Amino acid sequence: MKVLAALSGGVDSAVAAALAVEAGHDVTAVHMALSANQTQNRCGSRGCCTVEDASDARLAASMLGIPFYVWDMAETFEETVVEDFLNEYRRGRTPNPCVRCNEFVKFRELATRADALGFDAVCTGHYARVLRGPGGVELHRAKCIEKDQSYVLAIMGREALEKVVFPLGEYKSKSEVRAEAERRGLPMSAKPDSYDICFIADGDTRGFLRSHLGSKAGKIVDTEGAEVGTHSGAYQFTIGQRKGLNLGRPAADGRPRYVLGTDMKTNTVVVGASELLSVDGITATDAVLLTEPDDPALAGQAEVTLQYRAHGQQVPAKVYLKADGTLRAQLLKPTRAVASGQSLVVYLGDRAICEATIEEAFKQEKGQ
Repeated sequence: MKVLAALSGGVDSAVAAALAVEAGHDVTAVHMALSANQTQNRCGSRGCCTVEDASDARLAASMLGIPFYVWDMAETFEETVVEDFLNEYRRGRTPNPCVRCNEFVKFRELATRADALGFDAVCTGHYARVLRGPGGVELHRAKCIEKDQSYVLAIMGREALEKVVFPLGEYKSKSEVRAEAERRGLPMSAKPDSYDICFIADGDTRGFLRSHLGSKAGKIVDTEGAEVGTHSGAYQFTIGQRKGLNLGRPAADGRPRYVLGTDMKTNTVVVGASELLSVDGITATDAVLLTEPDDPALAGQAEVTLQYRAHGQQVPAKVYLKADGTLRAQLLKPTRAVASGQSLVVYLGDRAICEATIEEAFKQEKGQ
């Protein structure tokens, strides 16, 4: 099989490419340059497409004896990931840029180019498993649950699963992957994992938003409408946030307060007690299926689990998919701090069967 291996410069993608070569595939490596400033240096474990990453990717390809190319995708990344990130915050929503990157860059743009060049599949260092079931290909959680990335991959849809290879899905720990890299003499075996938002190298998300969206003074109010503080932009706050509120007036009962919601039209942030964050119903839109449309699990006929944050908790639920792609979830166990704009992934066991974008989370009326 002719395989295009995406090399980020990290240990995961290097080992994945090595395993593809070992499996007998005809492998070509490509490094996606996603940053307009490709000469920037890494900041600890942070950074995107730094000069070190590109150099490490080239070195890995050389050691594996496979062709290596660099594709400039900075413009695509800026338009589909960074701009979407900013626009969602403008709307008072909480996006996950890794989901959008996988949707538009890694498994749309990259796959389209690979297909045009005659490659049979794309290989990456993601932690997930693609298995073939009775109805076709299926996306399952990785055996290493701590590193599982099926949540951010579900957006790619079922058709794209036919042409991807995730060699790391069978590994039970990251230490095993590092040991594999060390055994093969790959120098990035001890390279630290990247984390946080890759295009915000210093990790200061609020500062990044402020520099792009500007400052606008507004009020922080309690559930009765009384002003308890001020802020410099409602977009800087997300549901469930506690830190950074700088409230000038403590709650009457002395308990901490959390962000319950934001109103972008009035530039107002509403805060209140933690129990007010509890919800047991979610509405999501733009459903992407990884199973058949008539799957009983999407009609409330089976208990499923929901994940609404990367590496977040799993919540038992029953879900109901409408013909227009709207998903309604009835949570069997209340959860908290669910924000619009987040990706919601539905699992049946360890298999992802649907992904959708959260529009609203709410407390259902008794009897619903």
